Amino acid sequence: MKKTLQQYDAVIERCKALFIKKTTDYGTAWRILRPSSLTDQLFIKARRIRQIEETGMQHISDKIDDEYVGLVNYAILAQIQLELPPNTALELAPKYAVECYDAKVQLTRDLMIAKNSDYGEVWRDMRRSSLTDLILMKLLRIKQIEDNRGKTIASEGVIANYQDIINYAVFALIKISETQ
Repeated sequence: MKKTLQQYDAVIERCKALFIKKTTDYGTAWRILRPSSLTDQLFIKARRIRQIEETGMQHISDKIDDEYVGLVNYAILAQIQLELPPNTALELAPKYAVECYDAKVQLTRDLMIAKNSDYGEVWRDMRRSSLTDLILMKLLRIKQIEDNRGKTIASEGVIANYQDIINYAVFALIKISETQ
C-alpha cells in the first residue's frame, strides 16, 4: 500500500499543478458551469479515451494520460461546485480554490485507502480499459441522478461517484506510468 500511496500522491501533484496553472491563467471561470455541464465534460473525456482504446486511432495529438488528468480535475471541480453555497461569488481567490481542491483530494484519497484495504488493490490486476468503462458507468449513473434531480432510492449520491471516478483515473495514470 505504501507504493500505491506514493504513486497516488505523485499523480495528484501532477493534476494539482495543472489546476493551479489553469487557475492562474483563467481564474475560476469553471464556476459558471452547472454540475450537469461538468458531468458532460467528464463524459466527453471518458468517451474519447474509450474511442481511442477501441480503435487505436486518434486525430488530435492530446495524450490519453492528459485526458485522465482532466477527469481527475473535472471531478474535483464538480465536487467543489456542488458543495459551495449558491451565493458564492463566481471568482474564487486562488488560495481558497486550492484549499477546496486539497480538501476534496483528501476525502477522495481517504476513500481510496479504505476501499483498497477492503479490495486488496485488485485494481492492479485490472485492465486499464476496464477502469475507463467503470468511469463511464459512474458518469451514466451521475447523469441519471442529475436527471432525477438528485433523488435516489438505494444508491450513493453523485459525490461518491465523482470520488470513484477520481480514484479510477488515478489508477489508470499509475498504470500508464508503470508501462512507460
